[in-house]
Amino acid sequence: MAQTVDAQTLEAQTRETAQASQPAAEPTQSQSIAVEIYDQIYHLRGTDPVYIERIAAMVDAKMRAVSAHGNTVDSLRVAVLAALNIADELCCARDRSDNLAGSLQNSQQSLRSRAGNLSHLLDELLEDRKVG
Repeated sequence: MAQTVDAQTLEAQTRETAQASQPAAEPTQSQSIAVEIYDQIYHLRGTDPVYIERIAAMVDAKMRAVSAHGNTVDSLRVAVLAALNIADELCCARDRSDNLAGSLQNSQQSLRSRAGNLSHLLDELLEDRKVG
């Protein structure tokens, strides 16, 4: 059974990926692509078919993993559980990203402080050489 899915959000997310791989002067064109997720065909629109296929494959794999570990055959339930798993992975990745960004900011501040201290010490040494 084929279903057509309005994928405006997907199209917006793929826009950056497609623009990065094309020359700046060339406008990106949305195109239709058929993907199979959990034995269903979905017709999606986006600017980067490779990216759409990649994320569709990820959703399909997650749904199949949920189905294999559970004892439900209801595809809607499998889809919701897969979405919850994907959302959990996204939240964990965002938390890691936030932690790394904080660590990076702390490291940058520390390096700036150390560079300032070294610069001050060098200035003092150069001043001492001028005097002496």
